[in-house]
Amino acid sequence: MTDLAWIDAALIGARPQALGALLRYFRDLDTAEEAYQNACLRALKSWPEKGPPRDPAAWLILVGRNAALDHTRRLKREEALPDETLVSDLSDAEADMAERLDGAHYRDDVLRLMFVCCHPELPVTQQIALALRIVSGLSVRQIARAFLVGESAMEQRITRAKARIAASGLPFEAPGAADRAERLGVVAAMIYLVFNEGYSAVGTEAAARAPLCEEAIRLARLLLRLFPAEPEVLGLTALLLLQHARAAARIDANGEFVLLEDQDRSRWNPRLIAEGLALVDKALRHRRPGPYQIQAAIAALHARARQAADTDWLEIEVLYALLETVQPSPVVTLNRSVAVSKTRGPDAALAMIEPLAVQLSGYFYYHGARGAYLLQLGRLGEARIAFDRAIALAHSPREAAHIRQHLDRLEQDSVAGG
Repeated sequence: MTDLAWIDAALIGARPQALGALLRYFRDLDTAEEAYQNACLRALKSWPEKGPPRDPAAWLILVGRNAALDHTRRLKREEALPDETLVSDLSDAEADMAERLDGAHYRDDVLRLMFVCCHPELPVTQQIALALRIVSGLSVRQIARAFLVGESAMEQRITRAKARIAASGLPFEAPGAADRAERLGVVAAMIYLVFNEGYSAVGTEAAARAPLCEEAIRLARLLLRLFPAEPEVLGLTALLLLQHARAAARIDANGEFVLLEDQDRSRWNPRLIAEGLALVDKALRHRRPGPYQIQAAIAALHARARQAADTDWLEIEVLYALLETVQPSPVVTLNRSVAVSKTRGPDAALAMIEPLAVQLSGYFYYHGARGAYLLQLGRLGEARIAFDRAIALAHSPREAAHIRQHLDRLEQDSVAGG
């Protein structure tokens, strides 16, 4: 076996279950990660000569565990374990490990690994960074580049997260049913945040952060393999696929956002859309709607519209109303107002968001949407004030530039009217 690309893919694919099992053995993130890295180095040496093992994850667990124990015994001046090439050739041992991976151990190990990275005592930024490092295996350099921080700062962030977990006395036993149900939402939220870190990037940031979307989808699929009948996991995976399907059409040649209604839909990815739509349909058959399922259903309606004019805005408004019930939020109401503006006009949309003025006073998109509705109603002076406020709250030059387009239009209308 000389295909190094295949070996790299096998190592990435086996990482969560192998590292999760090593974490169960050693109950320490640093030890488990070091054991896995040692196993990977030996795989790169052994696999090209002997070919791939029957089960890469089982091989990595055996070799990683033995390497770590060997190191510990050497430190204690005790007899070392046999060489890993001899250990990995013991077919009975590998078969036993593979059988255990196919059962409950595999599921619990991977889930435990995700739970550890999403420890509730960690800040969200540390949860994401740790998950990308431990579960995904991204290098500190890759993570730092994605978050636009220095490598040393990111290394410190990850180190602090590990230290906090070690000090918390977190149990490493297989998570019980109640713990799974409670913390599954935290894991799903972490994956969604990883995706948004990549999805929201534009301009020079887009290239660096684009891999985060792919990685979030990989993690969502991994979670889906653990919970194939969980509607919200189905909905989360569908939502990410349907959103990512539009990636090629979302940003123009100048790095600017392209509004959904202006996107070239021929550039949407039909394979991702088909997979996402199938998952949405499967999730909704459970008749237990949750936030990710509802958002995925909204994305599905956009995906099914061949052109912007075909969008079923009435159904989208109904879904946003349901989302308001399931997950009340002024931002959800703001998003619903867009559908209302399409079905009942800008006057109704403006009336819907006016009560949110205090709650969303510092929210860029609120003032942008309000300005757009005022512009459609011909209330140009008020629209100009709303757009100016949006520009003041913009998080990036590109957000400001998008609003300035509306102001330029106002200026042109004023000149023409004058």
